[in-house]
This record gives sequence, structure tokens and C-alpha cells, in this order.
Amino acid sequence: MQAWMLLVALAVGVGLQAPARAADDANEVTPIGPVKLVSPNRQNNTSANDGQTQAPLTPSQRDQVIQQQQQMLLQQQMLLQPLPGQPLTREQLAARAAQQTEFERFVQRLVGDDVEIRRFGAELMTPAVPQPMELLQPSQRQSAAAIGETSSQVPADYVLSVGDEVLLNIWGAVEADLRLVVDRSGRITIPRVGPVLVAGVRYADLNGTLEQRVGQVFRNFRLNASLGKLRSIRIYVTGFTQKPGAYTVSSLSTIVNALVQAGGPSASGSFRNLELRRGAKLVSTFDLYDLLLRGDRSGDRVLQADDVVHIGPIGPQVALIGSVNRQAIFELKPGETVNDLMLMGGGLSAAADRGRVAVEPMDKRNDGRILEVKLPQQGNLALQGGDIVRAFNLLDTVLPQYRQNKRVRVDGEVQRPGEYILPPNSTLGDIIKAAGGLTPAAFIYGAELNRESVRITQQAQYERALRDLEGEFTRVMVKPRANTTADDPTTQSNRGQASSRLIDRLRSVKLTGRVVMQLTPGATSLPELAVEDGDRLTIPARPTTVGVWGSVYNTGSYSYTNGASIEDMLRLAGGPTRGADASSTFVIRANGSVVSSRQQNSGWFNSSTGLGTVSAQPGDTIFVPEDLTKVTFSQEAKEWTQILYQFGLGAAALKSLK
Repeated sequence: MQAWMLLVALAVGVGLQAPARAADDANEVTPIGPVKLVSPNRQNNTSANDGQTQAPLTPSQRDQVIQQQQQMLLQQQMLLQPLPGQPLTREQLAARAAQQTEFERFVQRLVGDDVEIRRFGAELMTPAVPQPMELLQPSQRQSAAAIGETSSQVPADYVLSVGDEVLLNIWGAVEADLRLVVDRSGRITIPRVGPVLVAGVRYADLNGTLEQRVGQVFRNFRLNASLGKLRSIRIYVTGFTQKPGAYTVSSLSTIVNALVQAGGPSASGSFRNLELRRGAKLVSTFDLYDLLLRGDRSGDRVLQADDVVHIGPIGPQVALIGSVNRQAIFELKPGETVNDLMLMGGGLSAAADRGRVAVEPMDKRNDGRILEVKLPQQGNLALQGGDIVRAFNLLDTVLPQYRQNKRVRVDGEVQRPGEYILPPNSTLGDIIKAAGGLTPAAFIYGAELNRESVRITQQAQYERALRDLEGEFTRVMVKPRANTTADDPTTQSNRGQASSRLIDRLRSVKLTGRVVMQLTPGATSLPELAVEDGDRLTIPARPTTVGVWGSVYNTGSYSYTNGASIEDMLRLAGGPTRGADASSTFVIRANGSVVSSRQQNSGWFNSSTGLGTVSAQPGDTIFVPEDLTKVTFSQEAKEWTQILYQFGLGAAALKSLK
């Protein structure tokens, strides 16, 4: 019996010592292969809690949820976001005004609705579209929030602490791929090596610390350590912020990260007076303008647990509007000047007047006083809260003609056609000289000077005359004269359509702004007329034809015969038709002047003092209008022919009216 008990005891002893002996043998390098170290929490691939975890979204489900959320956000934003080139709706204007302070709304009224006036830096705090992390399951979302920054973003002077995750990779005589979390005692536990104190170790020194400890147990190995999930810390954002309170952030978060988490300063909060407090000590102050204007993050300190980011009240505000690169509301510090404000606004635009700006002080606004500040002489003028600084636009100002250089173009019979820049007070003769003079074929009498200022005036008067004519047609149609017989509806409809077609053809004519020069047919030089910027001078060759258009039997251009009269040229075209108003015939000379039969106090074939005695000139355009009393309905409406020659319509326009 005692022998049997001894055998049992020996068997039990051998069984208890076998694992220990096997563990000791594992530390020795054998020819079979390297030793593999496995973290205890990774030995089992499954656990009892795995069945309770919620299944993650599949990639297709995840993409679908993201798309649905983004579509909902876009639909909401479309209602409030302005479309390029489109005026803002009432709802969009109301949404903008609701986000603006009283001072911002006042400045917005000054600049109009085309440019949104916001406080400088507000865009930085605008919430972004939800990121995919927000679509994770609750357990995954908590883990993702704890990840924070990855090792590629960890600075070398980062100090490890409780909660950080160390990724350890060992190869050579020993193989290991471990994820180890720093426990509450500040240690990580490496299998077969034991605990290693890493809390307080700099990230740059982590590899050396671990290599020294592992080297106490193993030989012939290499290792690499990096950081995985970083610890989360709790910080506080107080003062004038959108959402004051406590926030859980990554251990690498800075003051700016905390501001974004809290929605940034409120409407009464400062962008330039940010304080970092640690316990009862003021660690640093940060001016967000350093980051926004110069990209300087030297004052953006890394936060530690229980730090307080305090946002102070807003300082004096001024508005910068007009021809600057950035129109906005800026917060000033004491002593900052007009020059400082210009730098904040990105400087003057390319179209700005660089010699002056206007300053409207708040305390003198009721008196209507506006200061003009000369730049750069008075750029050191200190600004006060509520001031409005406006930069002027040079493109909106027109210099006096006597101070402007003139850009003109000359075409036709000159030696060097093209564009030329002439000094102020230049004349038409100076254009010819700049172009090298005239060619032998030049026809000075037919020179055409087109001027934009004249065209604008003529076009406005022409459209006014057409409106009056259209109103006359309508009045006579509605209220016919008492001494006329009533027409059937078909006749009235035809007359109305003919009048509408006439108005449409007249409205399609575009005036050229021709300046009629008083020249004789044998002129050899142009008058000493001052030129304007944008003038266009055309010198034609001597024509050999006369154009006959309108209500004649055969319209066209006919060879000019020396000594022929207007009546002779009309005979070549077959004379006026039955529907012609011969008494309103007129001639447009090559120089742009007009000769009409009414000026001769007679009809056209009925008297030797009519157009029959007027000599034709090369380049003449003869036009015989239609008699509206025969084809339409109104004796008064026959005055439409005056429009044709009063506005100097050329041959091309008259052809289009045939």
C-alpha cells in the first residue's frame, strides 16, 4: 500500500513539473525553429462574449447608409446654399441673417447680397459632413474614438502613459507580433519576458527600452515597437463657446482640436484670446489668427488630461469691404492699424485704388463723417471697434477725356491698318498719320467714324422712337378714324400683322454709332475732330455704284454715271411701285448725311425742283419706303420713314427692310 501511494505521488509530481520544465526548455534555442511568443489574451480566438457582439455592417450596407445620409444632408443644404449666378431666395436670406450678428447684418446691407459677410475664421469651425466613423456600431464607435492618432502621426517626444497601446514585433531567434496596452501601473507584459515599465518613456526611446529588457532573456533577435491606439483624455472647454463642457479627445489633441469639438467661439467669443489652463496655472495663450493668416501653429499646445481651454470675450471688431481680396469682419487687438487690417484682408485687389481708402468711424456715423486715409502715408492710423474700412475700385471711375490715352482702330485705305494708342487731345488727322497716311484709292468723302458713346445714345433714342411708333399702330388699330370705312376682320388682321412685322424688322436693326462728318465729295483730308477711346475709323475705296432699295421694281446697285441725278438712278431700278410712298424717298450720302424729297418741298416726279434735280454721288443709297396708307391702316403711321434717315441707317440696314 505504501509503495502504491509512493508511485501516485511520483506521478503527480512529474505531471506538475512537466509544464514548468517545458516552459524552461522553450527559452533555449533549438534547431527545430524560433521560439514563438503569444500574448495570453490572443491564445484563444474565440470568447464567450463573441456571440453577444453586434455584427458589423457589410461594405455594401455601409456604402448605402453613407449615401442616404449624404443625400439627406445635401437636400437640406440645397435649400440654404445659394446657386452661382442666381439671386438668393427669401429663405436663404433669412437663414443667412439668422447666423449673423447685428454688426454683420449692418455691413451686409452696405455691400449687398452678392457677397456674404462673415466673421473671419468662422469657416474653420463649420461642421463637416458626417464621417464614416459615425456609421459604425456603438461598440466599434467607442473603439474608434479611442484610437485617436496613429503612430505615423505621433511625435518623437510623445510620452507614453496609461491606456496607450504598444505594437511590438520581434523576429530572429524569437518571433512575436503583440498588441500590449499600458496598464494602470504603467507597465506592459511581454510573454516569457515579464512586465516592462514604459509609462513616462518618450516614444523615441521606446525601442531601446524594450530591446534592453527583452535582451535580458533572449539573444539573436531584432524588434520594432510602435504605437497603436492612443489613450483618450478628458479636457474642458469653457468661456464664450458654442458648446461648453467636458470632451474626450485623443492624447495628441491640441487647442484647435478642442475648439472644433466645441463648435468654436460663439458670436461673442474671441478668436484671438484663447487660454490653456492646467490646474491653477495659465500654461499659454493662443491667437487663432496666427494659424489662419500665417499658418503658425507654434502656440497650438498639445493638451493633457484635465486641461481647460478657456475662450475669452470678443475684442473690437471692424469691417473691411470693397476692392480687397477678402471682405470680412475682423477682430482687432489694441494698437492695430489700417495696415494691419489690410494684411488680414489679403491686401488690395488688382482693381483697387492703391492710394486711398475710406474709414467710417462708429462714433461719427451719426454725423455722416467719413475719413479718407492716404496710403501708405496714413496707414498707421489706429482703428476702433465698429469702424468700416472701404477700398475703392478704379474700374468704376472714369478719368476725364483730356487725361486719357486713346485706343483707336483704323481700317481700309491707309498704309498700315490696325489698332493704335494715341495721346490725349489727338484728332482724326493724327490717326491717319499713325497709320502711315492714305493710299491713292482712299475716298475721304465716304470715311466712316463709329463711336461707342454715340451708339449708346442713338440706340436709346431709336428704341424710344420704335416704342412710340408701336404705340401709334396700336392706338389706330383699337380706335380707327371716323372718316374711314370699317374693314372686315381679315383685312384688319392682315394690317396688324404687317405692322408687327415692320416693327420687328426695325427692332432687329443695330445702330453703329456713326458720326456724320461735314465733308464735300472732293475732300482730301478729315476734319480736326478729337477722337475718343474705342473709336473706329474706316476709309473706303472710291465706289463706282449707287444703291437703290425699297419699293422699286428692281432693287440693287447700279453703275454710277457722272452727272446723273437721283431721278435717273431710280429710272434704272424701274421707278417706284404702286405701293411706294414716293414723296418720302430719301438718299443717304456716302458721308452719312441724308437728303429727302420732303426737303425739296415737292413730290418726286412732279416737279423739277424735287429729287429729280439732285445730283447723284458715288456711294449713294436711295430708299423708297412703302406707303402704309395703302397696305396698312394709318395715315399717321407713315411717319415711320423718318426713323430710317433720322438715325442714319446704312445700306445694309435698309436692305433688311425690303
